[in-house]
Amino acid sequence: MSNAADTLLDDDEGLPRNLVAQVVDAVAAGDKSQLDALLDPLHPADIADLLEQIDERGRASLLALWKGGMDGDILSELGDDLREEVIDALGPRELAEAIRDLESDDVVDLVEDLGDDQQEQVLDALGDVDRMAVEKALAYPEESAGRLMQMEVVRAPSHWTVGEAIDYLRASDDLPEQFYHLILVDPRMKPVGYVTLGRLLGTPRAIHLTELLEPSFRTFRVDQDEEDVAYAFNQYHLISAPVVDEDDRLVGVITIDDAMIVLDEEHEEDILRLAGVDGESSLTDKVIATTKRRFPWLAVNLVTAILASMIISLFEETIAGLVALAVLMPIVASMGGNAGTQSLTVAVRSMATKDLTGANVWRVIRREVLVGLVNGVAFAVIMGIVGYIWFGEPMLGVVIALAMVINLVVAGLAGTAIPVLLEKVGIDPALASGAFVTTVTDVVGFFAFLGLAAVMLL
Repeated sequence: MSNAADTLLDDDEGLPRNLVAQVVDAVAAGDKSQLDALLDPLHPADIADLLEQIDERGRASLLALWKGGMDGDILSELGDDLREEVIDALGPRELAEAIRDLESDDVVDLVEDLGDDQQEQVLDALGDVDRMAVEKALAYPEESAGRLMQMEVVRAPSHWTVGEAIDYLRASDDLPEQFYHLILVDPRMKPVGYVTLGRLLGTPRAIHLTELLEPSFRTFRVDQDEEDVAYAFNQYHLISAPVVDEDDRLVGVITIDDAMIVLDEEHEEDILRLAGVDGESSLTDKVIATTKRRFPWLAVNLVTAILASMIISLFEETIAGLVALAVLMPIVASMGGNAGTQSLTVAVRSMATKDLTGANVWRVIRREVLVGLVNGVAFAVIMGIVGYIWFGEPMLGVVIALAMVINLVVAGLAGTAIPVLLEKVGIDPALASGAFVTTVTDVVGFFAFLGLAAVMLL
């Protein structure tokens, strides 16, 4: 068995162990046959991952040695910045060969984030018909159904029988590589329903196609937001769906793989933004680009930290009178911050999946406040005992217990209410909520703890 095959057996998922090192060694030795043996068995997604794990100089050497190996599926799997770098390294002829067999939606996804020069370079590599289709798709708004759809559509007149449809499909030589439905249209090219290929092939030839229509049929407008499209695919378990223009005429089709990519990107974007990181960040980003993306929200966090410190400064004499307060107050703020982040994460995710709406928002807020109250009481008892045992001061235990209850209740309220309010005023709740929730829990936690201490202890 070859070394490449042995390597592939090392791991069941993702890149095989030691593969990156073997590829780097093959490139350094200029051994194209060994490089081909290592890369040819890999899935395009794994090759894209491998390219991301090699430094810029190593990638350039690999691409120079691996002439003719790059294809459009690999380019589609790359992140935006890395894709630009790879396209720059490919010659016009190699680029044309790589994207020749891609569907129109994949080409659109490939070029829409490229600069003008690189975009023109890719378009020049297409045939006239394919170029017109891609340019038409690029004319639609970004992140719309028009950008997401593929224009290769399998359609049939609604009056056809099963036999006529099967004969048509067998005689066609330009069908998409993958499709799931035969879309039925009326004489004005308006989609009226679709038939799955399974039902088509399992039904007698004389049956009319209209007798086989699927109840899940729905259409999307070209200007509809792709996030709404992905939500509908997930909510209604769609496999594919036609896209129509402003006159309701069929212009393309969206398939489940593209919709799920959007859904995954939205999930990933929300996770990154909850940490104050731009949703487009990746491991291959340059230092300056990464710094620019992270700086604004770090600056916001600095301002909120200064605000919390100002609250502490109001109680300098209180802290000086009882040093134990300085030891315990981070606990109150930390517990409130964690509780607020828990509520915030649930709220933002529920808003993204449209589970949190105006109809149930107050019920959810009430639930989170009650959860904060119950948890606050439970941890108040624990910290009250800890505070008494630690410092031998019964009232200190009472103070931290009360502050804990107050801050966890406020954390539950802020974690749910703040993202809802931010969305109302048009601010992305995933990106902005974290800083505000942390500020609220820090300020309330410090103020409650130190204020109660000033009243009850000194």
